Amino acid sequence: MDQSNKQHIVAKLDELSEIKAAVEITRLDYEAKRAEILKSVQAELDALDTEYNPLIESSAAQIAELETEIRNAVLQHGDSVKGNRLHAVYARGRVSWDTKGLDSYAATHPEVVAFRKQGEPSVSLRVVK
Repeated sequence: MDQSNKQHIVAKLDELSEIKAAVEITRLDYEAKRAEILKSVQAELDALDTEYNPLIESSAAQIAELETEIRNAVLQHGDSVKGNRLHAVYARGRVSWDTKGLDSYAATHPEVVAFRKQGEPSVSLRVVK
């Protein structure tokens, strides 16, 4: 790898890190100011939560139960089912292969290499620990 190219990437990573740190400081400041503003109406918000949360939680439980029933029924049915507003889409189980084993097998059976496909490389950004 070209050293100047690597240094350029390092500089960009450091710049990205600084911007993310500045955004985090701004977010924390926003949350502190927001909490101050909310103090004046917190009692009303708590009363609203007390009134509506049981209804929302009950509905969420019903939704979870129905979703489980529908998923199980569609799995048994073995095909997608479309309702008026929702569609339960059936997907066959995903097929996977033992790549190490196949690569080893291909060393003595090169004809299988014709069936190998490799995707494009990708990049993920992670925090240095």
